[in-house]
Amino acid sequence: MKKNFLTYVFLTVAAVLTLAPYLLSVQTSLKTPQQFAQQSPLAPPSPLSGHSYAELVVGEHTLVPPLVITLQVVIVIVIGELVCLALAAYAFARLRFPGRDLLFWVYLATLMVPFVAIMVPRFAMLSELGLRDTFWGIVLPAMFGSPYTVFLLREFFRAIPEDLLDAARLDGAGHLRALWHVVLPLSRPILSTLLIITAVTRWNDFLWPLIITSGERWRVLTAEPVQRQLDARHGRDHSGHPAAAGALRDLPEAHRPIHHHHRNEVRPS
Repeated sequence: MKKNFLTYVFLTVAAVLTLAPYLLSVQTSLKTPQQFAQQSPLAPPSPLSGHSYAELVVGEHTLVPPLVITLQVVIVIVIGELVCLALAAYAFARLRFPGRDLLFWVYLATLMVPFVAIMVPRFAMLSELGLRDTFWGIVLPAMFGSPYTVFLLREFFRAIPEDLLDAARLDGAGHLRALWHVVLPLSRPILSTLLIITAVTRWNDFLWPLIITSGERWRVLTAEPVQRQLDARHGRDHSGHPAAAGALRDLPEAHRPIHHHHRNEVRPS
Protein backbone atom coordinates (compact mmCIF):
# COMPACT_ATOMS: atom_id res chain seq x y z
CA MET A 1 0.00 0.00 0.00
CA LYS A 2 2.80 2.41 0.92
CA LYS A 3 4.66 1.52 -2.28
CA ASN A 4 1.55 2.24 -4.37
CA PHE A 5 1.04 5.56 -2.60
CA LEU A 6 4.64 6.65 -3.27
CA THR A 7 4.29 5.60 -6.89
CA TYR A 8 1.15 7.70 -7.31
CA VAL A 9 2.87 10.68 -5.66
CA PHE A 10 5.85 10.38 -8.00
CA LEU A 11 3.66 10.05 -11.10
CA THR A 12 1.51 12.99 -10.03
CA VAL A 13 4.54 15.24 -9.48
CA ALA A 14 6.00 14.16 -12.83
CA ALA A 15 2.69 14.88 -14.59
CA VAL A 16 2.45 18.33 -12.99
CA LEU A 17 6.01 19.21 -14.01
CA THR A 18 5.36 17.97 -17.54
CA LEU A 19 2.07 19.81 -17.96
CA ALA A 20 3.07 23.06 -16.22
CA PRO A 21 4.53 24.78 -19.33
CA TYR A 22 1.50 23.80 -21.38
CA LEU A 23 -0.92 25.05 -18.71
CA LEU A 24 0.99 28.34 -18.55
CA SER A 25 0.63 28.68 -22.31
CA VAL A 26 -3.13 28.06 -22.05
CA GLN A 27 -3.39 30.61 -19.23
CA THR A 28 -1.53 33.22 -21.29
CA SER A 29 -3.74 32.57 -24.32
CA LEU A 30 -6.84 33.40 -22.24
CA LYS A 31 -5.58 36.90 -21.39
CA THR A 32 -6.34 40.13 -23.18
CA PRO A 33 -3.41 42.19 -24.55
CA GLN A 34 -3.83 44.63 -21.65
CA GLN A 35 -3.73 41.83 -19.06
CA PHE A 36 -0.62 40.34 -20.64
CA ALA A 37 1.18 43.69 -20.60
CA GLN A 38 0.20 44.70 -17.05
CA GLN A 39 0.01 41.44 -15.07
CA SER A 40 2.60 38.93 -13.93
CA PRO A 41 3.02 35.95 -16.31
CA LEU A 42 1.82 33.64 -13.51
CA ALA A 43 -1.26 35.74 -12.68
CA PRO A 44 -4.53 34.06 -13.75
CA PRO A 45 -6.58 35.88 -16.39
CA SER A 46 -9.43 37.94 -14.96
CA PRO A 47 -11.76 38.00 -16.76
CA LEU A 48 -11.17 35.13 -19.15
CA SER A 49 -10.92 36.12 -22.80
CA GLY A 50 -11.42 33.79 -25.74
CA HIS A 51 -10.59 36.46 -28.29
CA SER A 52 -7.29 34.80 -29.29
CA TYR A 53 -8.99 31.47 -30.04
CA ALA A 54 -11.76 33.18 -31.96
CA GLU A 55 -9.13 34.90 -34.08
CA LEU A 56 -7.48 31.55 -34.77
CA VAL A 57 -10.75 30.11 -36.12
CA VAL A 58 -12.52 32.89 -37.99
CA GLY A 59 -10.32 35.95 -37.71
CA GLU A 60 -7.47 37.38 -39.70
CA HIS A 61 -5.01 35.07 -37.90
CA THR A 62 -6.94 31.87 -38.65
CA LEU A 63 -5.17 28.62 -37.87
CA VAL A 64 -7.48 26.42 -39.92
CA PRO A 65 -5.31 26.09 -43.10
CA PRO A 66 -2.12 25.07 -41.20
CA LEU A 67 -4.18 22.65 -39.11
CA VAL A 68 -5.67 20.99 -42.19
CA ILE A 69 -2.26 20.74 -43.87
CA THR A 70 -0.70 19.26 -40.72
CA LEU A 71 -3.46 16.64 -40.43
CA GLN A 72 -2.97 15.67 -44.07
CA VAL A 73 0.79 15.40 -43.59
CA VAL A 74 0.44 13.25 -40.45
CA ILE A 75 -2.15 10.91 -41.99
CA VAL A 76 -0.18 10.32 -45.20
CA ILE A 77 3.13 9.82 -43.36
CA VAL A 78 1.63 7.46 -40.75
CA ILE A 79 -0.01 5.25 -43.40
CA GLY A 80 3.06 5.21 -45.64
CA GLU A 81 5.48 4.65 -42.78
CA LEU A 82 3.53 1.76 -41.24
CA VAL A 83 3.30 0.01 -44.61
CA CYS A 84 7.03 0.41 -45.28
CA LEU A 85 7.89 -0.56 -41.70
CA ALA A 86 5.91 -3.79 -41.90
CA LEU A 87 7.52 -4.81 -45.20
CA ALA A 88 11.06 -3.92 -44.13
CA ALA A 89 10.78 -5.49 -40.69
CA TYR A 90 9.33 -8.71 -42.13
CA ALA A 91 12.14 -8.91 -44.68
CA PHE A 92 14.83 -8.44 -42.02
CA ALA A 93 13.14 -10.83 -39.60
CA ARG A 94 11.82 -13.68 -41.74
CA LEU A 95 13.34 -13.63 -45.23
CA ARG A 96 16.67 -15.35 -45.78
CA PHE A 97 19.04 -13.79 -48.29
CA PRO A 98 22.82 -13.20 -48.44
CA GLY A 99 23.99 -10.23 -46.40
CA ARG A 100 20.66 -9.76 -44.61
CA ASP A 101 22.09 -9.21 -41.14
CA LEU A 102 24.98 -7.07 -42.41
CA LEU A 103 22.56 -4.88 -44.36
CA PHE A 104 20.34 -4.51 -41.32
CA TRP A 105 23.14 -3.46 -38.98
CA VAL A 106 24.51 -1.01 -41.54
CA TYR A 107 21.01 0.44 -41.86
CA LEU A 108 20.69 0.61 -38.07
CA ALA A 109 24.06 2.37 -37.85
CA THR A 110 22.57 5.33 -39.74
CA LEU A 111 20.93 6.26 -36.43
CA MET A 112 24.27 7.80 -35.52
CA VAL A 113 24.11 10.22 -38.47
CA PRO A 114 22.57 13.51 -37.24
CA PHE A 115 19.82 15.12 -39.26
CA VAL A 116 21.88 18.27 -39.85
CA ALA A 117 24.40 16.14 -41.79
CA ILE A 118 21.80 15.03 -44.37
CA MET A 119 19.59 18.12 -44.29
CA VAL A 120 21.33 20.05 -47.08
CA PRO A 121 21.81 17.04 -49.45
CA ARG A 122 18.17 16.06 -48.95
CA PHE A 123 17.03 19.61 -49.65
CA ALA A 124 19.19 19.80 -52.80
CA MET A 125 17.93 16.43 -54.06
CA LEU A 126 14.26 17.27 -53.58
CA SER A 127 14.77 20.71 -55.11
CA GLU A 128 16.26 19.07 -58.21
CA LEU A 129 13.18 16.84 -58.40
CA GLY A 130 10.92 19.89 -58.30
CA LEU A 131 9.45 19.02 -54.90
CA ARG A 132 10.47 22.18 -53.06
CA ASP A 133 7.50 23.99 -51.49
CA THR A 134 5.14 21.07 -52.23
CA PHE A 135 3.13 18.67 -50.13
CA TRP A 136 5.15 15.66 -51.30
CA GLY A 137 8.36 17.44 -50.49
CA ILE A 138 7.25 17.43 -46.85
CA VAL A 139 6.01 13.84 -46.62
CA LEU A 140 8.20 11.75 -48.93
CA PRO A 141 11.40 11.73 -46.81
CA ALA A 142 9.44 10.51 -43.79
CA MET A 143 7.25 7.89 -45.48
CA PHE A 144 9.87 5.13 -45.54
CA GLY A 145 10.33 4.75 -41.81
CA SER A 146 13.35 5.11 -39.60
CA PRO A 147 15.98 2.60 -38.37
CA TYR A 148 14.65 2.86 -34.82
CA THR A 149 11.08 1.88 -35.70
CA VAL A 150 12.23 -0.84 -38.12
CA PHE A 151 14.39 -2.29 -35.33
CA LEU A 152 11.47 -2.35 -32.88
CA LEU A 153 9.13 -4.06 -35.34
CA ARG A 154 11.80 -6.53 -36.50
CA GLU A 155 12.44 -7.69 -32.95
CA PHE A 156 8.71 -8.18 -32.38
CA PHE A 157 8.35 -10.16 -35.63
CA ARG A 158 11.27 -12.40 -34.64
CA ALA A 159 9.48 -13.30 -31.39
CA ILE A 160 6.49 -14.74 -33.28
CA PRO A 161 6.69 -18.57 -33.27
CA GLU A 162 7.98 -19.99 -36.53
CA ASP A 163 5.42 -22.81 -36.28
CA LEU A 164 2.62 -20.36 -37.06
CA LEU A 165 4.31 -19.26 -40.28
CA ASP A 166 5.06 -22.88 -41.21
CA ALA A 167 1.38 -23.73 -40.79
CA ALA A 168 0.46 -20.79 -43.04
CA ARG A 169 2.92 -21.99 -45.69
CA LEU A 170 1.42 -25.50 -45.57
CA ASP A 171 -1.93 -23.88 -46.35
CA GLY A 172 -0.38 -22.29 -49.44
CA ALA A 173 0.25 -18.80 -48.07
CA GLY A 174 3.06 -16.76 -49.53
CA HIS A 175 5.05 -14.13 -47.72
CA LEU A 176 2.56 -11.30 -48.21
CA ARG A 177 -0.40 -13.45 -47.17
CA ALA A 178 1.46 -14.73 -44.09
CA LEU A 179 2.38 -11.16 -43.19
CA TRP A 180 -1.19 -9.93 -43.57
CA HIS A 181 -3.08 -12.83 -41.97
CA VAL A 182 -0.61 -14.09 -39.35
CA VAL A 183 2.12 -11.63 -38.44
CA LEU A 184 0.25 -8.30 -38.45
CA PRO A 185 -2.77 -9.50 -36.39
CA LEU A 186 -0.34 -10.75 -33.73
CA SER A 187 1.55 -7.44 -33.82
CA ARG A 188 -1.29 -5.08 -32.92
CA PRO A 189 0.34 -3.92 -29.63
CA ILE A 190 3.62 -2.85 -31.25
CA LEU A 191 1.81 -1.42 -34.28
CA SER A 192 -0.36 0.70 -31.98
CA THR A 193 2.74 1.92 -30.18
CA LEU A 194 4.48 2.80 -33.43
CA LEU A 195 1.36 4.56 -34.70
CA ILE A 196 1.32 6.82 -31.64
CA ILE A 197 5.07 7.46 -31.79
CA THR A 198 4.95 8.25 -35.51
CA ALA A 199 1.87 10.47 -35.29
CA VAL A 200 3.21 12.55 -32.39
CA THR A 201 6.67 12.81 -33.97
CA ARG A 202 5.32 14.03 -37.31
CA TRP A 203 2.83 16.35 -35.62
CA ASN A 204 5.75 18.01 -33.81
CA ASP A 205 8.07 18.01 -36.83
CA PHE A 206 9.31 21.56 -37.29
CA LEU A 207 12.69 21.89 -38.96
CA TRP A 208 12.15 19.95 -42.20
CA PRO A 209 8.76 21.53 -43.12
CA LEU A 210 10.28 24.93 -42.36
CA ILE A 211 13.23 24.25 -44.68
CA ILE A 212 11.48 22.64 -47.64
CA THR A 213 8.58 25.13 -47.78
CA SER A 214 8.37 28.88 -48.16
CA GLY A 215 5.45 31.25 -47.76
CA GLU A 216 2.09 30.38 -46.27
CA ARG A 217 0.71 27.85 -48.74
CA TRP A 218 2.23 24.73 -47.11
CA ARG A 219 2.99 26.12 -43.65
CA VAL A 220 2.37 23.47 -41.01
CA LEU A 221 1.04 23.99 -37.51
CA THR A 222 4.43 23.84 -35.79
CA ALA A 223 5.81 26.71 -37.87
CA GLU A 224 2.76 28.93 -37.44
CA PRO A 225 3.35 30.03 -33.80
CA VAL A 226 6.94 30.93 -34.68
CA GLN A 227 5.72 33.21 -37.44
CA ARG A 228 3.20 34.75 -35.05
CA GLN A 229 5.95 35.44 -32.52
CA LEU A 230 7.99 37.14 -35.24
CA ASP A 231 4.93 39.22 -36.12
CA ALA A 232 4.50 40.12 -32.46
CA ARG A 233 8.08 41.39 -32.27
CA HIS A 234 7.35 43.69 -35.17
CA GLY A 235 4.15 44.96 -33.59
CA ARG A 236 1.77 43.09 -35.87
CA ASP A 237 0.32 40.80 -33.21
CA HIS A 238 0.01 40.40 -29.43
CA SER A 239 1.17 37.49 -27.30
CA GLY A 240 -2.27 35.94 -26.96
CA HIS A 241 -2.23 34.76 -30.55
CA PRO A 242 1.08 32.82 -30.48
CA ALA A 243 0.23 31.43 -27.03
CA ALA A 244 -3.15 30.21 -28.27
CA ALA A 245 -1.59 28.74 -31.41
CA GLY A 246 1.08 27.02 -29.32
CA ALA A 247 -1.53 25.61 -26.94
CA LEU A 248 -3.47 24.08 -29.83
CA ARG A 249 -0.30 22.78 -31.44
CA ASP A 250 0.91 21.08 -28.24
CA LEU A 251 -2.44 19.52 -27.33
CA PRO A 252 -1.56 15.97 -28.55
CA GLU A 253 1.81 16.11 -26.79
CA ALA A 254 0.23 17.36 -23.56
CA HIS A 255 -2.28 14.49 -23.66
CA ARG A 256 0.45 11.84 -23.96
CA PRO A 257 1.75 11.84 -20.33
CA ILE A 258 -1.82 11.68 -19.00
CA HIS A 259 -2.64 8.77 -21.31
CA HIS A 260 0.65 7.06 -20.38
CA HIS A 261 -0.10 7.51 -16.66
CA HIS A 262 -3.57 5.99 -17.11
CA ARG A 263 -2.26 2.98 -19.04
CA ASN A 264 0.44 2.33 -16.44
CA GLU A 265 -1.85 2.72 -13.47
CA VAL A 266 -0.76 0.57 -10.53
CA ARG A 267 -3.23 -2.19 -9.81
CA PRO A 268 -3.63 -3.38 -6.22
CA SER A 269 -2.38 -6.86 -5.62
